[in-house]
This record gives sequence, structure tokens and C-alpha cells, in this order.
Amino acid sequence: MNTSGPAVQGLRLIPFRGLRYVPERVGSLAAVTSPPYDVVVRPDGLHHLESADPYNIVRLILPQADTAAARHQQAAQTLKRWLAEGVLAPDSEPALYVYEQRNAEILQRGVVGALALSAPADGIVLPHEDVMAHVVEDRADLMRTTAAHLEPLLLTYRSDDDGPGATSVIERTTDRPPLLATTTEDGYRHRLWAVTDPADRAEIETDLARHQALIADGHHRWATYLRLQQEHSAPGPWDFGLVLLVDTARYPLRVRAIHRLLHRLPVADALAALDGLFRIRDLDGPLPRALDALAEAAAEGNAFLLAGDGGFHLIDRPDPGLLSRTIPTGRPVAWQTLDATVLHSALLDHIWRIPDAPEHIAYIHDTAAAVEQAERHGATAVLMHPVREEVVRDLARQGVTMPRKSTSFGPKPATGLVLRSLDLG
Repeated sequence: MNTSGPAVQGLRLIPFRGLRYVPERVGSLAAVTSPPYDVVVRPDGLHHLESADPYNIVRLILPQADTAAARHQQAAQTLKRWLAEGVLAPDSEPALYVYEQRNAEILQRGVVGALALSAPADGIVLPHEDVMAHVVEDRADLMRTTAAHLEPLLLTYRSDDDGPGATSVIERTTDRPPLLATTTEDGYRHRLWAVTDPADRAEIETDLARHQALIADGHHRWATYLRLQQEHSAPGPWDFGLVLLVDTARYPLRVRAIHRLLHRLPVADALAALDGLFRIRDLDGPLPRALDALAEAAAEGNAFLLAGDGGFHLIDRPDPGLLSRTIPTGRPVAWQTLDATVLHSALLDHIWRIPDAPEHIAYIHDTAAAVEQAERHGATAVLMHPVREEVVRDLARQGVTMPRKSTSFGPKPATGLVLRSLDLG
């Protein structure tokens, strides 16, 4: 995403001394990494990661204890112990980091650094989703207690030429041997390089100062950064947040949906409440075929796939009167017609009357996992179709946020390859 007007202050990215695992102290780098905290499918994925290696990063980002305060204290103590034992160690000098992810289909490269924080009204870093207060509070207490940024946010920007700049430095840097290289069990190969040359860093920083960024993944952590900045009035390390910036003009991201798991709503009850308000069609499996039918219906209007009773139920063509009664006005048509808007305003709030609280709704990225958990617990999985990236960007430019957990951009950076300690400045 470009900024063009000279009055707009762009992105300010500075180097930091990254905390990284010492390879000799862990089984493997792949075994200590994790997806971002909100992608881990709990409890199955959590237990899998915990058993992969005693030093897996999940013990810091999703610590286990009876209370929130105990969890966060445990994470802080674990981080302190790992530093004392030499499991994690800071790099010898500040750096920006070039990060690469690739598999057989995708190559993504970007730069990791500490980004100066700014309010949404400044138009420098643009959110596109609302956040949940209890998640921000939890992440804030974890960051506050550990004094660390444990995983980078994923931000995107769009360059406008092939001349000197961040992407040029990235391409040159990847010709050198990396600091680390590992392949995670999802098939992605990860490589990381340190950029310490002052000329290269200046080229990156000068280029990024001409751009604004879209938050692709990490709205809650960005809101957490801003909250903690307000708590520390004196200028310092809390004025910056750990991010990965990707130029999507060069490396386009994928946009996927985030699904809803309605813990206390059986599928039969969900469907009964929709009678006369949506068209309902029962589909044969398997899941990929049902998702193809969802994609076809979504091309014509709002559509959702319900699962959890062993079958699949496509609901689409909502009653216009229902939409006129339940969808808030005063926002762009592109927002009013989002599937997430219709789901939350018409279905969750009006028809099913389900509070948007953790005991009622879980947000799950993996489609098969959402279906499996719904079937296991007699719940309803609401499977969504992804939003196009252009819609996300256009709404963000207008300052309009989408309902929370509307999109999932990827691939997401692996957690555990580089951390930022606030105690190191």
C-alpha cells in the first residue's frame, strides 16, 4: 500500500538485538518454533508443540497455569531461565532481519525490525479488523510481564518501482549464507539473515519512510503495543513493536477465512432458526467438495457452510428484510455486504443470539479442525469464504474496520525464530 503525499509520515523501522535460540542447546530449530499464538488449535496443537521439544516457544506464548497472572509469571520465569541457561541469546549488535518462507508453491520475503508505533488516525499503519478487549488485555499482561515481544506481526506494504529500496536489499541479502535455516513440519523452509551494514539499513529505512502499511495479521498485538506505549510515558523501547514487513507488490500474500465454532449451538437448532430466512441446502461431502459449493454460492452473495452433525449445510440468499433490519447503516456498502458483517449482525446477534465471548465462540483458522471439533462436541462450525485482498485494503484506506477475525493472511511468520527483548532497548 503506497503513500504518495509528502505530508504523510511513513514507516519508521529501526534495528534491534534479536533474541534467538542457540542451535546447540535445542533439538532442532523446527522443533522449537510454533505458529502464531492464535493459530494454535488448542488443546491438540498445544500438546503437540509442548511435546516436540522442552524449549518450544509455545511455553512462552501460551503458558499453562490456573490463572492468567500465573500463566504470565510462568512465561516470564521461563524466558529468564532460558536466557540464563543459554538456550536463548541476544545477537551481538542491532540488526534488521531479512526473513524468507517458501514451499513448493509460495516464496515470501520481508524484513523484520522494530517499527515506530502510530495511532490509526495517523494513517501510517492501517488496521482492518476490530479487536476483542479480553484478548488485548491478555496479550498486554503477557508482554508487560515478560518485557518481550515474542512474535512479529505481519504487515504489508506495496512498492511502486524496482529501484533501490527495501526489496532490493532483501534480494541482495538472500544471496548470502543465512543466520539460520530450518524446515517446519508444514513443509515451509525458513531462512533468516541479519542486515547490519549501515548503507543497507539506510536504504531500507529511507524506502519504508515513503510507505504506509496494512496490518495483515496481528491486530490484537498491535493494539497491545499501543496500550503498553501509553503506560510508558518516557520515550524508549515501548515506542516500537516487532513486525515483519512484506512488499505484496513483489510477494503477494494469500487471504484465507477464519471460521467460527459455536460451542453451545447444535447444528439442528442452528438450521431450525434459519428456516425462511436463508436458503438451506444439504450437501454431500467430502469437505473439499462442500467448500467448492460454498465458493460458488459466495460469488453471488452472502453464503456460509454449517457443519458439526456429520454433514454439510450450505446457507445463502438471506432474506432482504432480515438484512435491512439487522445490518448497521452509515458504513460503506462493501462493509455492509461482508459475510462477516452478515454473520455477526444477522446470525449471531439477531437469529441465534450468541454473545461474542470465548465461552460461546472460538475462532479457528484450520477448516478441517473446525469441522472435527464441532462434530466431537456437538457444536456448530460456521465455515467462511475468504474476503478478497482488494476489499480489505479499500476499507482500511477509508478508516473502516471489518468485524474481528474476518481474514487470515499468510503465510504467517513462524514464532520463535527471532524475539525482541524490551530490556535490551
